[in-house]
Amino acid sequence: MRSLRRRTGILLFASLNLVLSGCGNKEAAKKAEGAGGPAVPVVVGTVEQKTVPVYSELTARTDANDSVEIRARVKAYLQAQHFQEGTMVKKGQPLFTLDKREYEAQMMQAKAQLAKAEADLIQAKERTVVDVAAANLEVANAQLNKTDQDVNRLKPLAEAQAVPQQDYDNALASQRAARADVQARTASLNTAKVNQAAAIQQATAAVESAKAAVMQAGLNIEYCNLVSPIDGIVGTRQVAPGNLVGQGEATLLTTVSNVNPMRVYVAISEREYLQYFKERAQGKRPGSAELELILADGSVFPHKGRVTIADRAVDAKTGTLSIVAEFPNPTQLLRPGQFGRVRLAATVVENALLVPQKAVTEIQSAKVVYVVSPENKVQLRTVMLGDRVDANYIVTEGLKAGEKIIVEGVQKVRPGSTVVPTAAPVTSEKAEAKKGE
Repeated sequence: MRSLRRRTGILLFASLNLVLSGCGNKEAAKKAEGAGGPAVPVVVGTVEQKTVPVYSELTARTDANDSVEIRARVKAYLQAQHFQEGTMVKKGQPLFTLDKREYEAQMMQAKAQLAKAEADLIQAKERTVVDVAAANLEVANAQLNKTDQDVNRLKPLAEAQAVPQQDYDNALASQRAARADVQARTASLNTAKVNQAAAIQQATAAVESAKAAVMQAGLNIEYCNLVSPIDGIVGTRQVAPGNLVGQGEATLLTTVSNVNPMRVYVAISEREYLQYFKERAQGKRPGSAELELILADGSVFPHKGRVTIADRAVDAKTGTLSIVAEFPNPTQLLRPGQFGRVRLAATVVENALLVPQKAVTEIQSAKVVYVVSPENKVQLRTVMLGDRVDANYIVTEGLKAGEKIIVEGVQKVRPGSTVVPTAAPVTSEKAEAKKGE
């Protein structure tokens, strides 16, 4: 045991001498030894003061820019699938084929009905009946004209008793009969015209109905060839070929999602929303700042995004405002439903005091750092922290620019102890590996 302690002391002393010689702190070591206690090697950093940007990170969820459900709109058997699930498809690319034979038969029947309706329309437009009725009316008018002449000729003769009264009476009777015939022929002509107009309307309606049947049959045939309406990633199929689809409802077959650009949904609090626009009005935030997307594994998405939509109102239940951003996604790395964090546009903090995050510890709910005085003495200092900037904290109270703080080796010091500060790490992966051995 004594031998082990002796070797440990020798190694520690040798390491201390190497650190002191490498960093030019021999005088500090001598001063520490003169004080009566061993000096502890620590890594220190300097409190920096500079203008830095501060970012807000919000939980984000990705979703497709456009998603289209591919459904079977007609009742038929699913014949074939023409895509590989989970791959990119182009607009107009065939996805599924349905059995269209039934609808092709309906098309043939509809075309036959259309041809018959068009023939009936042509026949209805024929004026034969109307022309015959018009000719009969002309004959009746001619006969009436003759009887009028006979009456006009015999009337003075009958009054002069130059002809028998019977001849005049016969002429009057013929005149009345001719007038009645003209009226009947006129009614027949009007009836023929009305019947022809009705027949034309009925035939025209039949033609339009037949055309609609042809169009519907064409649509049904078209619905049997399902293509992608957009460029995007096609999902897994929901129905395998051979199944009957479209029976009673439009059967969902798959979904195509356009993921370039990708939409990212975030929700900001009402306070952040008001602060954002206040700082924007003051010129501290750019009007069209780019956004960064931090993925679930901590990596930063290589493409920048921008805000495209801000919701109409703040959600009364959550007190947040929904914002939609778009990120270019040419390699399809982002998929709908992923979670991450969006780093919003920065506000500038001038003359900020920065300390590394690992230099800050917590004691009884207070944030503290260990400050190294010019005499290499350790002081415990309570600090107030602001926003985080990369691997640093902004200190609002408790430190001054240029002060030295312990970054590594905090566990080995206590207030008032003497240290040997160095700007280089005193440990390495190799040293840690050897220590583990």
